[in-house]
Amino acid sequence: DIKGFTDDFYKKVSKARLQPVLDNVRLMHELGVWVETTTLVIPGLNDSDSELRDIARFVKSVDPAIPWHVSAFFPTYKMLDREPTPAETLRRAREIGLAEGLHYVYEGNIPGEGGENTYCPGCGTEVIHRVGYNIRQNNLADGRCSQCGEQLAGVWR
Repeated sequence: DIKGFTDDFYKKVSKARLQPVLDNVRLMHELGVWVETTTLVIPGLNDSDSELRDIARFVKSVDPAIPWHVSAFFPTYKMLDREPTPAETLRRAREIGLAEGLHYVYEGNIPGEGGENTYCPGCGTEVIHRVGYNIRQNNLADGRCSQCGEQLAGVWR
């Protein structure tokens, strides 16, 4: 999880520090571990365009093929003072990630909205259609786009 992109957010909300998280994302990738990142987008705390852009830029600096999941927040437990994340906010976060050059950005916790599908970074064809965590259609053959043949990042065996 990359929960935010400021030390202030990490100190106040997570009681932790940002840099060790970033260092571990980079280290795991360098060691050949398959890495996917997730940001729980919390209204008013880490949902600004600049913070989302900074997260996307960091992920891209490690590898633009690392998936970034931007997930909706729902008030629970000790954080009841926030509204749920609007679907429009997740769409905006996804658009920011794609505009920054990430190949795979997914909207989470809002099934059926379309942001959970995988598209070929080469030709834009929808290669995996999902509703929630359920794969409804898979147009990959050995991890390659059935339309253009591009190899998609992932673990396919």
